[in-house]
Amino acid sequence: MKILISADMEGATGVTWPGDVLPGTAQWERCRPMFTSDVNAAVTGFFEGGADEVLINEAHWSMRNLLLEQLDDRAQMLTGRHKSLSMVEGVQHGDVDGIAFVGYHTGAGTEGVLAHTYLANSITGVWADGVRASEGLLNALVVEEYGVPVVLVTGDDRTLEDAKGYAPDAFGVAVKDYVSRYAAVCRTPGRTAADIKEAARKATALAVRADPSQPQEHTVELEFDAEHLAGAATVVPGVERTGERRVAYTSPGMYEGIRTFKAVTTIVSAAVEEQYG
Repeated sequence: MKILISADMEGATGVTWPGDVLPGTAQWERCRPMFTSDVNAAVTGFFEGGADEVLINEAHWSMRNLLLEQLDDRAQMLTGRHKSLSMVEGVQHGDVDGIAFVGYHTGAGTEGVLAHTYLANSITGVWADGVRASEGLLNALVVEEYGVPVVLVTGDDRTLEDAKGYAPDAFGVAVKDYVSRYAAVCRTPGRTAADIKEAARKATALAVRADPSQPQEHTVELEFDAEHLAGAATVVPGVERTGERRVAYTSPGMYEGIRTFKAVTTIVSAAVEEQYG
């Protein structure tokens, strides 16, 4: 049995504001061990539950945040950027039985600690087939095509509420409770590690890979905080303007859908000017 862990940082233990997750800052260095602790706890739990292999896909910012030297020796880590499926890279090879979203967060424009969707700012909302979408929902639509269930989600309490919409059977662990976008009531690393380990152990029973499903058409819509960003996004083939600050595209499946989304966010981030956005 193989488990894939998609590891993001905004939903990690102790993380509450941008300085905690921006590479190179003192606070980021301080929070890296807590992020690593969350992931290690999941790794330990999955092996105790019967997993034979655990692959961790680094999914935050530079995708070089976890401390490899502190990880459980039984696990392997895929680190670095420019991966075909970004946050869920590795699921496409047909050997993953279940996936865990560790350190996840809510989507742009919603309540949640450090809520955003791919870009820290600029995007004010994302909808998939008319449903407000977080990174969790978008990634769940991708892994669904490969028959891989989401078995565990960790993050703040609002993230667990969000996960009920895309992975209702998954085990969830709240490592903190939302107060504002930059404030939370946090549990200690010792407590969250114990909770994540136990949830992962139980979640292993849900890791039953199904046959890959026939890709389904999906429409994704994005709203930006500035008009010119919508114009910039239409450089990507198939992306059309649907409003002053909105664009949308339709893909035959979520493999293409998430790759188009990544292309849009890359173009948009390059179109942001200092101070004015």
